Amino acid sequence: MNIHSNYAYLVSIYWVCLLFISCSNDGGNDEVLDTDTYELIQPEGFPEIKYTTQNNPITQKGFELGRKLFFDPRLSADGSISCNNCHQQSRGFADSPVHPMSIGINSQAGNRNAPPLFNMAFRKEFFWDGGVTHLDFVPINALESDIEMGETIKNVVEKLNRNDEYRQLFKEAFDVDSITSPRILQAFSQYMLLMISNDSKFDQYQRQENNVTFTESEQKGMLFFDEKCSSCHSGSLFTDQSFRNNGISDTFSDNGRALITESNSDIGKFRVPTLRNIEVTGPYMHNANFDTLEEVLQHYANGVKDSETLDAILKTENNQLGIALTESEQADIIAFLKTLTDETFLTDPKFNNPI
Repeated sequence: MNIHSNYAYLVSIYWVCLLFISCSNDGGNDEVLDTDTYELIQPEGFPEIKYTTQNNPITQKGFELGRKLFFDPRLSADGSISCNNCHQQSRGFADSPVHPMSIGINSQAGNRNAPPLFNMAFRKEFFWDGGVTHLDFVPINALESDIEMGETIKNVVEKLNRNDEYRQLFKEAFDVDSITSPRILQAFSQYMLLMISNDSKFDQYQRQENNVTFTESEQKGMLFFDEKCSSCHSGSLFTDQSFRNNGISDTFSDNGRALITESNSDIGKFRVPTLRNIEVTGPYMHNANFDTLEEVLQHYANGVKDSETLDAILKTENNQLGIALTESEQADIIAFLKTLTDETFLTDPKFNNPI
């Protein structure tokens, strides 16, 4: 499922190809891009944008092309799986609870729960183990996974070049006569970069918009959250973007971050996920271990398992594990977490299937 071992090679090939096609456009590309460039806006309070849009300006044509690619099952080996199969808008571009481990070609199941896709422009690393550090390379993981889409980027390029519609669309988006892998990946990025979620009830409450108020339970939950959860789920993204072992297990069939760093100190550590839209992105954790938010809070209250790499926050001085949470505190925290659901984003028609 994991192609991170090929990442450095793919990075070098990508930049060589991108430099070549950029130099061969005779300046025409800039004129096309400048006529309809979309602005990637950093919401107030959000971290800085990590993606270098100067190298890939977002345009209407580029965004629409990326959207079409995202929903097109022809990019998979057998024409059965698109990116949307595992990343559905109503679920925050996470997978359906019906598939806790996402299903790829030939009905094969993966070994991790598909993470949601939004606010990608502000992220520095991707996937549960942080094995990819540039948004352009995120789609390759699924495209070239034997148990996800089962293709190669080379075959995808060849298939698209045989398609008259796609050749025209790439011409309109990038002013190129031939489709290349860097342009495919850039189109994907243009679509994903505009997936910004910042209009939840919480956001409107913070901005004092629409006379939004919190219920007593939501207000109390926010205070409990700040006290007991915000050390990891911090900031406007509700994640500190670190990698931690949160005590789901004391043995590990999936070593997580250690697969990337090759350090025993990272065994069992996974990326701290965003809590935005958490109400709709279950099941939860990298291994889909919990079906409900109630189960997640109960885990932290009394289900944490000890191991050598367990996060220090979850082990007190007297070796008590977990976070002290009463049942009423758990209920209030969940009420607060549900204020992070962004219906505007989850229903925005510009992200809908164009095919």
